Amino acid sequence: MGYSIKDILHNNAKRLLHIETEPGLGCTEPAAVGLSAAAAAAMLECKDFTSITVETDPNIYKNAMGVIIPNSGKGCGIPLAAAMGAAAGDPQLLLQVFASVTPEGLAKANALLAANVVTARIAEGVQGLYVKTTITAGGHTAEVLITGAHNNIVARVLDGQIAPVLSDGRCASGSADGNGQSDLAQWLVGLSLAELVDLLDDLDSNDLSYIRKGLELNTALVEYGLSHGPGIGVGRTHLSLLRQGMLKKDAVVWAGIRAAAGIDSRMGGVPLVAMTLAGSGNQGIAAGMPIVAVAQFAVLEDENLMLKAVTLSYLVTCLVKATTGRLSALCGSGIAGGAGVAAGTAYLLGGTVETIGGAIKNHLENFTAVICDGAKTSCALKVGEMVASGVKSALLAIHGCVVRPIDGIIDQSAEQTIRNLGKISRNGMSSMDPTILEIMLDKRL
Repeated sequence: MGYSIKDILHNNAKRLLHIETEPGLGCTEPAAVGLSAAAAAAMLECKDFTSITVETDPNIYKNAMGVIIPNSGKGCGIPLAAAMGAAAGDPQLLLQVFASVTPEGLAKANALLAANVVTARIAEGVQGLYVKTTITAGGHTAEVLITGAHNNIVARVLDGQIAPVLSDGRCASGSADGNGQSDLAQWLVGLSLAELVDLLDDLDSNDLSYIRKGLELNTALVEYGLSHGPGIGVGRTHLSLLRQGMLKKDAVVWAGIRAAAGIDSRMGGVPLVAMTLAGSGNQGIAAGMPIVAVAQFAVLEDENLMLKAVTLSYLVTCLVKATTGRLSALCGSGIAGGAGVAAGTAYLLGGTVETIGGAIKNHLENFTAVICDGAKTSCALKVGEMVASGVKSALLAIHGCVVRPIDGIIDQSAEQTIRNLGKISRNGMSSMDPTILEIMLDKRL
């Protein structure tokens, strides 16, 4: 039995969604550091580590500096992530590597830090996502290299001899290069928005069930954030303002609050698993939770419409990330995730392909130049506002208010507008990341 073009498109979309979404505990940047260290430590029989050296690309370094690590006692930083991974991390858990860290394991990690065993630095001349951890113990040296994606272990070396790569070290997007590009990412970039929307009609019950399970994971983070106010408590504070009558609960506000609360939990180190998207748990929360919130205000004849809208949001988010780069100077959760929310909201509310494209263009006109200044608790503040505006961008587009193609970087189509955004990210902002990192490293607190 042969396969139609639609079958091929559906299978590629299914592969992409399953590969680009993965459960992760805490921020994926320190998790990548912890995974690298845990995998290196697992190669050594002696656990009396004499040195642990971590080298990363600038973006990993930037994103792992200030975010709270799960099971760390509200600690943060690359040295702590590496020490926790080496002392108590289980490499088999991949991006949930810190789930195995007990209080005793944390004490061992802190002892390594106190003994000045751990060194972290930015690797020179590397392109794209890069984490290399070198550990010495008992006269032996183990090295592990992660590139392309946060869980993609590409090399294990013991005393200069190459060892087999762990069977569960895998690339998040198929066979990726250092920038996280892959065969599937390149396939996605080549699709039109109309083709992405058409794919939604071919989703089967297994596809929709998979999307629902991811939403359930992220909903638990949202509910925890609203109840406990971790991080700086953006979601819970907004909830208080609702109760005081200072804000009105509508689709736009509620979408932002729900996203912010989930990110509060994740950036605050709450030990609950998130469903990541394109290498980021925040992107998974940002691209999915607002659609669920908007659905509460809509009259839907079928729950599957909401799940299809979330799927479209995920695909558009992955498309933007494939164009701008997996890690960049731009806020991926707010810009890419927000574009996904704009598209998904327009679809959910009955918008045409043209309307969906208009919603994306509205959002990108609003937020093209918003920078990523590292993963941190205040991501909830920034991203919550941006995805809320993504909903508003869709509402405006549905009512015929769309940015003109002669304005700024906005083009005739959403697809070309996204490509223009990619040029800004890859070419126009090349000096932005070093400047941001310089400011972060020079701060005296």
